[in-house]
Amino acid sequence: MPKPIISLNIDVTKIDKTLLFVGAKGKYMDCTLMENDQPDQYGNAGFITQSVSKEARARGEKGPIIGNFKHIELRPKVNLTPPKNRPPAKPQDWDVTGDDLPI
Repeated sequence: MPKPIISLNIDVTKIDKTLLFVGAKGKYMDCTLMENDQPDQYGNAGFITQSVSKEARARGEKGPIIGNFKHIELRPKVNLTPPKNRPPAKPQDWDVTGDDLPI
């Protein structure tokens, strides 16, 4: 079974740069995905908020909504290998005498 894919759409102008932090390998931003009960009119499964500190949450502060996300459905792989017990069709097996081909 393929692993699910989630597609994010983030408006970087809404990022609160004061909430960015420096880690061992770069600058980081914590985010939270909030899933809706049903997809919205654009097919979004939910929205993305920028996370705030534990202390800020305790004060009732919320991070800005910076985008949306969708679940991407993968199509099942199609097996194009012909079955082993049936030889592939040969050109002489094809009916090319019909008149139903478009001109």
